[in-house]
Amino acid sequence: MDFFKTVLPEDHILMDEPMDRHTTFRIGGPARCMVTVDTEEQLAKTLSYLQRAGWEYFLLGNGSNLLVGDRGYRGVVVRLGSGFADVSVRGDRMEAGAGAALSAVARAALEAGLAGLEFASGIPGTLGGAVRMNAGAYGGEMSQIVEAVRVMAPDGEILDLDNETMEFGYRTSAIKNRPYTVLGVRLRLTPGDRERIGAVMQELAAKRRERQPLEYPSAGSAFKRPEGHFAGKLIMDAGLSGKRCGGAQISEKHCGFIINADHATAADVARLIAETRETVQDRFGVRLEPEVIFLGDF
Repeated sequence: MDFFKTVLPEDHILMDEPMDRHTTFRIGGPARCMVTVDTEEQLAKTLSYLQRAGWEYFLLGNGSNLLVGDRGYRGVVVRLGSGFADVSVRGDRMEAGAGAALSAVARAALEAGLAGLEFASGIPGTLGGAVRMNAGAYGGEMSQIVEAVRVMAPDGEILDLDNETMEFGYRTSAIKNRPYTVLGVRLRLTPGDRERIGAVMQELAAKRRERQPLEYPSAGSAFKRPEGHFAGKLIMDAGLSGKRCGGAQISEKHCGFIINADHATAADVARLIAETRETVQDRFGVRLEPEVIFLGDF
């Protein structure tokens, strides 16, 4: 790990870093090493080293759909720092770094009087993560507004992928299927009335507060939407509302959410996910697919 000291400031290198500090579940054992990169050059050198050395690594956004095992992660967590969080607007185009919070990008769109990002204003992730998984809510998704994505290949080559090349699908994209790192995104939005855009954001925020268990740590929707069904309704109809495994619980407010109700462990959450999938499969013949990413040793 001495290599990182030749590339990064000392305070950008953390050893045995507890991952419960970096996930919205507030769960997770220590990562062997976490590094924060602020430039494309730092990122390229870091990824090149990790591949040459044969180190397993994970690119971390906001940790909003991530469950890290209680015994931690033996590899290196790479996080994009403030150098990847810039946001700029030119006409109806917005360019932002992959590390920018999605909520901050949505606020910048509001200030510029640009519509199209209202659905994303309450999603607790980074722009890079949102593009990777084609995040969506309330009828909107990233595929509708992404014009181009700037990525880095494992060898350090920089590529620009247009919307079609991104191969967007339901909660997926080309980034999930290829070893690319998102650097920045260009969005094409629609000029609109600032007051109307703000009103829509407030309306969606009120719906989230009313319908989602925002008062508890969670990773948002625990399962992808099965074709022809809603995961939360299947779970509720299976009689699982409020079901607990240790400190993890299926939310009674929204059965699509698994919450950290009382100092849950990663093992608690993983067991609850597994038992929920098994019950729904047995009752309805529908196989729920987790939206949560599992990382490390459980």
